[in-house]
Amino acid sequence: EVQKLNQQLEEKNGEIQQMINQPPYEKEREILRLQKTLAEREKAQATSDVLCRSLTDETHQLQRKLASTAEMCQHLAKCLEDKQRKEKGNSDDQIPTERSNQVFLQLLYNETSLQALICNLQEENSMLKQKVAHV
Repeated sequence: EVQKLNQQLEEKNGEIQQMINQPPYEKEREILRLQKTLAEREKAQATSDVLCRSLTDETHQLQRKLASTAEMCQHLAKCLEDKQRKEKGNSDDQIPTERSNQVFLQLLYNETSLQALICNLQEENSMLKQKVAHV
């Protein structure tokens, strides 16, 4: 292991000597290349940060919408339950009417749609992160 490390050290020393022995214009060209690479990486990082912030904001907005939809579903379910109790005379074994089933199914569909939308956004977020990493 020590020999391996010594060999790597010698290789690095050789690279350093090569850089020292290069003509000045080659050194400047290498410096410019490295600066250009750094600038590109900084630009990619800035773009990634903007995209992440945007996706985070959108995720928070969708979470708030989902929470309000869930709250609305609970409220409507409670109203429906109260209405059924009044119609059935507070019977414990009530059978939901066709209309109440439709309302419930529509609310369930809306919540499922929002969950699917969140999943799609999370997948898109992952894809964008991969693209940014690739760039």
